[in-house]
Amino acid sequence: MSPTHPRLARAARALLICAALGTAAAAHAAPPADTVDIEQLTWTELKARLDAGTTTVLVPIGATEQNGPHMVLGKHNVRAHVLADEIARKLGNAVVAPVLAYVPEGSIHPPAAHMRFTGTISIPEATFESILESTARSFKQHGFRDVVFLGDHGGYQQGEQRVAEKLNREWKADPACRVHALREYYEVTQTTFVQTLRKKGFSEAEIGTHAGLNDTALAMAVDPALVRPEALARGVHLDAAHGVHGDPRRATAELGRLGVQEIVTTSVAAIQRATAAQR
Repeated sequence: MSPTHPRLARAARALLICAALGTAAAAHAAPPADTVDIEQLTWTELKARLDAGTTTVLVPIGATEQNGPHMVLGKHNVRAHVLADEIARKLGNAVVAPVLAYVPEGSIHPPAAHMRFTGTISIPEATFESILESTARSFKQHGFRDVVFLGDHGGYQQGEQRVAEKLNREWKADPACRVHALREYYEVTQTTFVQTLRKKGFSEAEIGTHAGLNDTALAMAVDPALVRPEALARGVHLDAAHGVHGDPRRATAELGRLGVQEIVTTSVAAIQRATAAQR
């Protein structure tokens, strides 16, 4: 029988598929021992950590929005996830919830703000706040003592704060769980990191406010795949009309790592202060 016979070919393909499935199953048989992502844990594994003192949960909040022609739409989601993981590891008693990728981005019709650019997804503020509230209530139900919102985008910081204040008022008589809208996490990117860049000789116009040098450097440090080097090299359409407020062309991962360090250090200290405060 010829080795190219259809039945032999089908059998070979089946064996390859079984081998691939077996490899995938083995790879996912157990999470990495040091994982802090609850998505990689079973419910019993997470409960064991909670019972052992891992009572803080970080809720990373991103966005799906335009970031100029040189950065991907999911920049905030990747950044929020990576930074939340690093913060949780530094804390030592925290885990990380799934990233919230759907946030308020402006009017859908007529389109406003980032909704003027293809790919941006926007939800109403009330919907966003309801998701945050239900998320915090879920973790309180499971026994977590501190729920921390880490918002990577400036547009919904007040919404985070409103949810935290509402739930903390409601739970005042039974303060088993508190909610923290950690403004320090976001403010570092607008204050300390900007000052660091200024000291290195970069201008306000170059640093920018969205998809400029500041934003792009942080993205490069977190994951170089978030940035399109060829678009930066061409320098074409890196302007406000195409969603860029600033000049990202001199951004580097080395600069971004300075910002990452400032965000992580500041956030860890702020969470430790907030969770240690008397209930």
